[in-house]
Amino acid sequence: MRKATRFLLFSVALLAGAAPAAHSQNQASTQPRPRTLLHCGRLLDVRAGRLLSQQTLVIEKDRITAVQAGYTAPAGPLDKVINLESQTVLPGLIDCHVHLESVPSRASFAEQFTLNPADVAFRAQANALTTLRAGFTTVRDCGGSGVNTALRKAVAKGLVPGPRIYSAGTAISSTGGHMDPTDGLSDQLMEKLNPGPADGVANGPEQCRQAVREQFRRGADLIKIASTGGVLDLSKDGTGAQYSEDEIRAIVQTARDLSLPVACHAHGAEGIKRAVRAGVTSIEHGSLMDAEAIALMAKTRTWYVPTLIAGRSVADTARLRPGYFPPVVAGKALAVGTVMAGTFGRAIKAGVRVAFGTDAGVFRHGLNALEFSYMTQAGMSSLEAIRTATLNAADLVGDPQNLGTLEVGKFADVLAVDGDPLQDISVLQRPKFVMKNGVVYVGN
Repeated sequence: MRKATRFLLFSVALLAGAAPAAHSQNQASTQPRPRTLLHCGRLLDVRAGRLLSQQTLVIEKDRITAVQAGYTAPAGPLDKVINLESQTVLPGLIDCHVHLESVPSRASFAEQFTLNPADVAFRAQANALTTLRAGFTTVRDCGGSGVNTALRKAVAKGLVPGPRIYSAGTAISSTGGHMDPTDGLSDQLMEKLNPGPADGVANGPEQCRQAVREQFRRGADLIKIASTGGVLDLSKDGTGAQYSEDEIRAIVQTARDLSLPVACHAHGAEGIKRAVRAGVTSIEHGSLMDAEAIALMAKTRTWYVPTLIAGRSVADTARLRPGYFPPVVAGKALAVGTVMAGTFGRAIKAGVRVAFGTDAGVFRHGLNALEFSYMTQAGMSSLEAIRTATLNAADLVGDPQNLGTLEVGKFADVLAVDGDPLQDISVLQRPKFVMKNGVVYVGN
């Protein structure tokens, strides 16, 4: 009985001691919360496709809490007003294909022997900040050494500045395929290194399943594979199919079990068709799609991430800077890079769904918005091009609830530019204001 009485008294004392703290919390909750008021001269409603004049975005912490007509006055000393009255405001942009670890360099092949992971990490962080300042508040990193996944975590924790990152970890291809790190090495080094599924080199359905599970274990947000060769590797052909449909299907089914989308690097038509039939989420590059591949992508609603700027960049470099690339790379750059715009034009006429992506790292980071100009030159309207980097890209990365529009409840990811991007898409290359999660990185 004495023990029960002591317990009761102890419990009452705890409750009595907790009451003032609860009262204090209730008092605090009634205090006004600091807000940021963005006074927008023109606000692009990407969903409706119209510009709204004189709007206010109300932001609390990392979210948009109101979109109000007119210029809302501050309600108290905690409110901060940012004047964007002479500019056009639109959602932060999304690039669905970057490589933050990479930079264009003649020494790229040798860097695997000269750079340590820490060297790559510092460079990747600098590239991430450059990308954010260019107006891209979210990116999909489509393959690296694993530094990309570590950088994603560091950005998410607020340790370093950068865009929101969806990481593919290490990309997967066949032996001798686009992502085989031993391409071009001596026979002795190939035999000594002998990469396997843990390194992103997998052959046959079972190894392909193992490779997917390895990337899942390491924290990847998506799986990136190559169903054909590439341009910048040292293999002799970038267009031939390098995975069977059964192998791709094993990858897709395993990834689907783990709730991971699959992005597929593919240039040649046969590799594209195998990947689409096997159920990949997106085709990256898609340079040599034929009519059958285009029709198949339109029917299955497979996403197309065209990366026109990458093709244009490598083709221009091969033509204007003889000797910059090894001969095998230069030949592929000219053969593939010069046809990508035409392929893009045919695909959009057929109704293929397009999400914005650039392959930044193949060209200099920060120039991502130049892709918009190439898309419009190839036949897409300015509004549709912007939608590929907002509405469409938000769908592809799997988070339309938080990204892609300036609507209540979405992340406060905001870009402002001088001029009207619907009339002159090039203004997106010159951001005047960039906010991500309510934090300003460019501008006021």
